[in-house]
Amino acid sequence: MVTDARTGEQLAVRRLTGINPVPILGLVIVGLLVVWLAINLEKTPTDFLQAFLIGITRGSLYALIALGYTLVYGILELINFAHGDVFMLGGMIAMTLIGTDLFGLHAGDSALHIWPAVLAVLAITIVGCGIINVTVERIAYRPLRGAPRLVPLITAIAASFILQNIGIATKGSDYVTLNSGTGRSGAVDFLPQGNIFTFGNSGYYSWPDFIVLLITAPVLFLLLWLVQRTKQGKAMRATAQDREAAAMMGINVNRTISFTFLIAGGLAGAAGVVYAMYFTSVRFDQGFQLGLFAFTAAVLGGIGNLPGAVLGGLVIGLIEAFNNTLSWHSPGGDWKQSIVFAILIMILVFRPEGLLGERTPEGA
Repeated sequence: MVTDARTGEQLAVRRLTGINPVPILGLVIVGLLVVWLAINLEKTPTDFLQAFLIGITRGSLYALIALGYTLVYGILELINFAHGDVFMLGGMIAMTLIGTDLFGLHAGDSALHIWPAVLAVLAITIVGCGIINVTVERIAYRPLRGAPRLVPLITAIAASFILQNIGIATKGSDYVTLNSGTGRSGAVDFLPQGNIFTFGNSGYYSWPDFIVLLITAPVLFLLLWLVQRTKQGKAMRATAQDREAAAMMGINVNRTISFTFLIAGGLAGAAGVVYAMYFTSVRFDQGFQLGLFAFTAAVLGGIGNLPGAVLGGLVIGLIEAFNNTLSWHSPGGDWKQSIVFAILIMILVFRPEGLLGERTPEGA
């Protein structure tokens, strides 16, 4: 009833003015944001470029996590809130592997010794997180496929808390760092240190930022190739479009859905490894916060749309970096979460299908 009344009010405004006020308000907000960015660029160009480079780095990490959300939603129309916690467990698995004597790593080791170990940690974590995600799908989601949408959504939240408690039970409630309790002599710098280039008075682009892009970019392109060009990718797209028709064409729907969860979990694991090497610390609730940021990125780009998830991740990363770095009338880092979730609300109000999503009728 309330929705009908609100729709009637909007129609009345349109009849009187001939203008839809919602898109205009959205354009005004975007315009104010552009003006704010332009003024900051003119006043502090070095800080602006620094924020841009940081935003691209953080955004690529958000994109990795957001792709997992959008893959699962595209095939099941399920928001897998446990996905962020799979990312958290990926970071903890990476910390555990790096902190053991399995690879014989020590401070001061050469790159020739460190990077094969890093690639091995990456591979093990990707497989481990993929298995965790498939297990969650098999136990928690598959039995509820025919249930109303609210039921698997609540189950996803429950799975998120279970994975968080697994993190607490295995690693405790404090931050897990690369050199805590490892028995090694000092911390190992897994990412090359120093700057690639500098600019202005204090601007720089560091090797750790570049290596994050060097790892994440091939993974993003590989996923796009897998979904768009391979036979398994075609099966995923067919299952997402119509599960019953896909089954009639001979596609094993259960196996395809499990494969999707495997890939999504692998992406979360890759993001966990990159996060662990870049920030050198992970806590049990880290996945919940970053998972919500990545979910916002997926909605911003158009949930279910892979290029949209990448675009949304980059946009969220840039907005976060601009807010934290720019000095002219910037809200500051304390407002980071409020700004990100305000963006989520505005997207849902002004363009629910996202930047690259397509508007479809309800129930289509």
